[in-house]
Amino acid sequence: MKNIVAVNTNSYHAFTVDQALEGIAAAGFRYIEIATVRGWTEHLMPEHGDAEIERVIAKAKDLGLEFVGMSGHCNLMDKERLADFKENMKLAHRLGCKYINSSTGEAHFGKDEKFSDDVLAENIKELLPMLEEYDMYMGLETHGNEYGTGTSLANIAKLVGSDRVGVCFDTANVVFYGKVRPEEEIQRCMDQIKFVHLKDKVGYDQSWNFPGVGSGELKLVETVQYANDHDFYGPFSMEVEYTEAFTMRPERSAEDLVYVNAEMKKAYDYMVKTGIID
Repeated sequence: MKNIVAVNTNSYHAFTVDQALEGIAAAGFRYIEIATVRGWTEHLMPEHGDAEIERVIAKAKDLGLEFVGMSGHCNLMDKERLADFKENMKLAHRLGCKYINSSTGEAHFGKDEKFSDDVLAENIKELLPMLEEYDMYMGLETHGNEYGTGTSLANIAKLVGSDRVGVCFDTANVVFYGKVRPEEEIQRCMDQIKFVHLKDKVGYDQSWNFPGVGSGELKLVETVQYANDHDFYGPFSMEVEYTEAFTMRPERSAEDLVYVNAEMKKAYDYMVKTGIID
């Protein structure tokens, strides 16, 4: 089987959704995971309205891109935020996404958050009827100090007790937060993985340096091969977060866009060369 390899449009953080779609398509990719993260990368949000949503859908189609997933992070520990996540689910369904992913807390800038396995599992159970209605799967992303490993989130998925909910395994976050190696950690939670964020990293530490796949130090080819050997062919979704200085800079220049597009193309060519993309 062929791997489904998408790009998370968060790789174009602080760029427009049009720039993201155009750059991803030009690099050769055919699948996208749209970033719908309030306060961070708002490439397409439920409140953007019908005209804008339909415009983005049409643009993606014209570029030969298919929506396979949504990065719809909300704080799932906060019951009041579940309403926001449900709106994201409606939008994901409208786009044709079969997968929606979320961190357990806020993806960025979360403060004074409290975590409980039981509370988290109960809140997620509230989402199951919509997942069933939309025939959609939910991935809990390895993110943050509490849930930085695939193992920790596999335990949450087991508490929820539905095949609709599993792990969104981020290959770099398990290093950054969980202090484990992706090619080893995936073996501990493979049976619960629904989605993989294919993200590279320079350094096995907590430095923010996440280049395109093939430009870092992680054993991603081996990680993908292990997943394939266990009948998982995706979705994989490449996410590039560059360096902290680059990502956190609020304004983008024409030169920045040229650089990011070139990184997309380099990563695509690497994945073709190594067989991740057939």
